[in-house]
Amino acid sequence: MAFTINPIKFGTDGWRGVIAADFTFERVAMLAPLAAKVLADNYGGATGSRTVIVGYDRRFLAEDFAKVAAEAIQAAGFDVLLSQSYAPTPAFSWAAKVQNALGAIVMTASHNPAAYLGLKVKGAFGGSVSPEITQQIEAILGQPLPDAEKPGKLELFDPWVSYCQGLKTKVDIKTIKAAIASGKVRVYADVMHGAAATGLERLLDCSIEEINSARDPLFGGGAPEPLPKYLPDLFRTIKEAAHQYPDSIRVGLVFDGDSDRIAAVDGQGNFLSSQVLIPILIEHLSQKKGFTGEIVKTVSGSDLIPRLAKLYNLSVYETPIGYKYIADRMLSTEVLVGGEESGGIGYGTHIPERDALLSALYVLEAVVESGRDLSDIYGQLEQKTNFTATYDRIDLPLASMEVRAKLVERLQNEPLQEIAGKSVVDCLDVDGYKYRLADDSWLLIRFSGTEPVLRLYCQAPTMIEVKKTLDWARDWANSV
Repeated sequence: MAFTINPIKFGTDGWRGVIAADFTFERVAMLAPLAAKVLADNYGGATGSRTVIVGYDRRFLAEDFAKVAAEAIQAAGFDVLLSQSYAPTPAFSWAAKVQNALGAIVMTASHNPAAYLGLKVKGAFGGSVSPEITQQIEAILGQPLPDAEKPGKLELFDPWVSYCQGLKTKVDIKTIKAAIASGKVRVYADVMHGAAATGLERLLDCSIEEINSARDPLFGGGAPEPLPKYLPDLFRTIKEAAHQYPDSIRVGLVFDGDSDRIAAVDGQGNFLSSQVLIPILIEHLSQKKGFTGEIVKTVSGSDLIPRLAKLYNLSVYETPIGYKYIADRMLSTEVLVGGEESGGIGYGTHIPERDALLSALYVLEAVVESGRDLSDIYGQLEQKTNFTATYDRIDLPLASMEVRAKLVERLQNEPLQEIAGKSVVDCLDVDGYKYRLADDSWLLIRFSGTEPVLRLYCQAPTMIEVKKTLDWARDWANSV
């Protein structure tokens, strides 16, 4: 049986491939020093550094791939700080900045299924490098680097220490700990077998009930993505706790494989995506902590976000989907919070990087200071803005890339005038096709750039309307 080896191609956040097929030791050893060279070309002048951070998550062979990358970078004449353990990807972005390094190379495939591993490139500023820089790396793939006069130094470091110290300064740790110690708040963290494991305990210096905390490179047969279908253990735990601790505020927190995405579960066991968390965080950061700055949202973000921003006299900037667009904005202007519907949330108080553990701390601080369940906080925001809506998303596999092309052609040549019995008011095409409907609901149709997958997003007044619209969109796509 012949296997097709896919070319090394950087996507929205790094290069990812199937372990042993696309993602091999040989390719990592070739790619890592080239990435280090490009980091030096772009950030060497400003930093005066020759150091590259190398880190990894808990995926299969991740530490071995990191060691290979570190040794190849060292052989090319760069100094290397190699992580002595797994850690969240944001911890390595943090290390790149505080260590005044050229950047970081991180072995992770984030929320992808178990067969995948990947390589993320972080810049000296503490966030993902731009597409222009990854294009520079792709342009020199396969080219030999000139021999270094001498190899660099390779040292081990603990990525958790400085990172946790930094995060602890951003919230009232003492008050959160006291609420947990008294039983007023009970915290349950589903780390999905990933790199957030031990994170909250390190930050809060107290025991937290972690779910799926053991390393499992197969992720329990699912994927380490904060979606309801992968969270049966957390739902069950929270519902049992509702009976066992009825007087406590129960908070479930969900972290993806490399701890840069977050979701939550309220005290009754209801899933809360970042469409719910971002408004809660906007209120907490602006009204309770007194922070200012712009709100950055993607086109798939909730309509509650601009309504809340208007209520609090905050400006809103909208981007295409992808955290890189949010990070770019964070580098150029003062941002309060920037977030995407898939769980990536970042803050102007931090590095320009989505960070699930910092998000978790801010969420816990909001709960403790308000004394209310997450859904109750969100419900009050709906009342304040006089706006109620529900949201869902489905990813629809298509038969082939040819079917994808036909759907794109139809959207371009036969504009939709009506969707699920509602007339189309307008269409925004900055990233896919976002149709605003007569009842102020919307449907966003986007295509994966690399595989035959159609992504359908919908917000509407009720979940019945959301399901009806998504079913209509599925039927429309399957009619080709």
